[in-house]
Amino acid sequence: MIEQVTGPAPRTEARLRAMGTDVHVIAVDGPRDLSAWVAERLERLESRWSRFRPSSELCQLNDAAGHPIVVSRTTFEVVARAVDAWRWTGGRYDPSVLSALVASGYDPNFDDVDRVGDGPLPKPIPAPGCAGIALDPMVRSIRLPLGVGLDLGGVGKGYAADLLATEIVAAGALGALVNLGGDLRAAGTPPSAAGWIVEIDDPLEAGTGLLAVTEGGIATSTRLRRSGSRGSEHLHHLLDPTTGKPATTGLASVTVIAGECWRAEVLAKAAFVAGPIGGRKIIDEAGASGLFVHDDAHIEELVRLDAFRP
Repeated sequence: MIEQVTGPAPRTEARLRAMGTDVHVIAVDGPRDLSAWVAERLERLESRWSRFRPSSELCQLNDAAGHPIVVSRTTFEVVARAVDAWRWTGGRYDPSVLSALVASGYDPNFDDVDRVGDGPLPKPIPAPGCAGIALDPMVRSIRLPLGVGLDLGGVGKGYAADLLATEIVAAGALGALVNLGGDLRAAGTPPSAAGWIVEIDDPLEAGTGLLAVTEGGIATSTRLRRSGSRGSEHLHHLLDPTTGKPATTGLASVTVIAGECWRAEVLAKAAFVAGPIGGRKIIDEAGASGLFVHDDAHIEELVRLDAFRP
């Protein structure tokens, strides 16, 4: 999504790479050292949540399955949100999908995976689920059952966007818009009365249009990125937790608008896995909105979306 910014208020911008994606941050009347601050903050979060850094808290947690591990406040918060989301999406969003991702070939960084070839498909592994995960908020400890490993990729990016936007405003900026690879969070006062005007991620070029948001998060899940094929099989990273296979539901992408970016990210993934009927129910029951792009490029706007059209 590309931000379109208008209005007379002074703005500070930062562009960098972090968490394996492009980052774009805009602060209204924000600090001049925004780039350095954003880079430091994201590096700190990535050093805790990355499954590609053996020293991260996430890797230590996964390696210690069966034993409780005391973690930082932000790590406890993002894991608690992910486990809670597994419950209220009926398991359609599942952070315990790590073993399924690795079995599907997403063991190295996503951008380094060869997803096109003629060899046999890897045997899929269903996600074990989060029922046995123990969270102790008193000491911030987490215990994973044996055989359970977590991946915090999407929810981590969404929660990082939430943290950055709200912290920039708390530090004195009038408003902030954070874009972490398409996961957006707006906080504070936007640069104009119309709000932040953003383009919806549109991988099929179906004409999804613009959104206007003053506060909240936007996220899109699509099968058309981090994807490839093997023989006649289309492969992508949005796996159905119940099978470990790429979800095939007739949807090319799902965009969700919610009060927080991590929640929008979770809902987009859950709705994609559930398909159009189940996905509408999940998003509506969460009080969110958005749109579906079907495989044939048909755009389906959900209830309440008109309120976010500029």
